Amino acid sequence: MSNFRQDFIHFAVRQNVLCFGQFQTKAGRLSPYFFNAGLFNDGAALRSLSQFYAQAILASELPFDMLFGPAYKGIPLVAGTAIALAEQGRNVPYCYNRKEAKDHGEGGATVGARLEGRVLIIDDVISAGTSVRESIEMIRAAGAQPCGVVIALDRMERGQGELSAAQEVRRNYGIPVVSIATLDDLLGYLQGKADMVQNLVAAQSYRDYYGVKND
Repeated sequence: MSNFRQDFIHFAVRQNVLCFGQFQTKAGRLSPYFFNAGLFNDGAALRSLSQFYAQAILASELPFDMLFGPAYKGIPLVAGTAIALAEQGRNVPYCYNRKEAKDHGEGGATVGARLEGRVLIIDDVISAGTSVRESIEMIRAAGAQPCGVVIALDRMERGQGELSAAQEVRRNYGIPVVSIATLDDLLGYLQGKADMVQNLVAAQSYRDYYGVKND
């Protein structure tokens, strides 16, 4: 296990982005943990988060030419990740979309660099996959090639069928999904905490019941 994955889990817990208890998901399931990426909401937190995204991208060794962030959550993520990658010696262009196309000034549906080449999508999580689908359609319409999606945490649980949201993206669009950390990394974190035995048991039971097999 790469150290940055465990470091990310520690970081998310310290920021209260990752909480333990009993939380109802959109699917109506009672989850023993909750991950709210919107709580990375100050400059220091965004800087650290962006560095984790950059580490995950570089560790994946995915070939890409530029970054794309779907509005709205993807906008600060893609800008921060581009900065973090530049600090690691990999300077790449980035852009993001508008919710509504602009018909004056520079116009268009995107802001930043022109969509071209192999485009890596930066997002917080994948739930229903709507954001990913819209991003892929926009990238392809511009004549560019979506080459992967990078998210913060992969919950590794089934959607409506037997596959997780990340696995459905791989199946439907033929592109990889890279995550900074996964539910398995979260379980690894809990295993090292004597005061979180109950959380470990609950999370493992949730994984056993709703989880998907590793790819």
